[in-house]
Amino acid sequence: MTFAYQNSFDSYVVAALFDTLGEPVVALADGRVVFPEADARYDAHPDASILSAVIHPTGLGVITGGDDGRVVWTTKEAGPIELASHKGAWIDVIAVAPEGQVIAYATAKKVHVLDLLKKESKIFTHEHSVSDLVFDPKARKLYCATYNGVVVWFARIDEKQKPTKLFWAGSHTKIAMAPSSEFVITAMQESALHGWRLKDSKDMRMGGYPAKIKSLNFFAKGKLLATSGANGAVVWPFLRANGPMGEEASEINPLEGTMVSCVAGAPEETILAAGTEDGRVWLAELQSTHIEWIKGEKGAAITSLSLSGEGTRILFGDEDGTVYIFEPAE
Repeated sequence: MTFAYQNSFDSYVVAALFDTLGEPVVALADGRVVFPEADARYDAHPDASILSAVIHPTGLGVITGGDDGRVVWTTKEAGPIELASHKGAWIDVIAVAPEGQVIAYATAKKVHVLDLLKKESKIFTHEHSVSDLVFDPKARKLYCATYNGVVVWFARIDEKQKPTKLFWAGSHTKIAMAPSSEFVITAMQESALHGWRLKDSKDMRMGGYPAKIKSLNFFAKGKLLATSGANGAVVWPFLRANGPMGEEASEINPLEGTMVSCVAGAPEETILAAGTEDGRVWLAELQSTHIEWIKGEKGAAITSLSLSGEGTRILFGDEDGTVYIFEPAE
């Protein structure tokens, strides 16, 4: 397979993302942020490691969190700009809400919310460490995955508010929200998903996984949820008011001897990409059931993968630091 771009940076790829203009950006474990097509590289976290990365709520550049306790915004033009610093902390969880222009990140039990419009910040304190964050699409509420469930805060109300909690026993490690705001789903420590229908807090148990789920992504206008945690990509339907309740998941392109490590779907289309622990990448069109191999050769585990907005370009990286961009031939 010929790639539009391929380069090795000799450092674990923490995140490979497209911004809203379709510009690829990569965050590396050694503290660097790279814009591959512009050949621009910045030491966003000198002498430290990047632990988390998301596209800035403006849609331009990337926000990274590091084991240096810093939150940094890096753009192709301006380079790194420090947004916050917490000495001794690890910033391994970040979430943004483009519509509300807000950023949230966790330092153990505390979640910090930066409001870019009001130019103010808040701190929400939890009983246990927060493992993942997600805003609802309108940035009204912030959902914090933690031990025994999800803690829900009003993102722009005083930090003295009393949060609500979606309870389910166990450790919740990842979180995703349906674009409709009707459902929130968490990955759990014991290789299962748990979900809530938010209008009535109805529980949804979604099990059957052979491994822990490290990647989950709503796509196809929010009608489908893809996850890792199996030999193929697991896809749950959210086609009706009950979401996946009473429905069965589908496993797409299961492969013997390896597991899917990361998934990414096109926001508006039934197009799904997946990377595996043995270094392969494939693309599926779920309506036609067509599978296209993007990278069929085995190698280092795929650690991050993204689709462009229209689902035609694929950006991915592996644990050895090689970054690839695939785009269809003209």
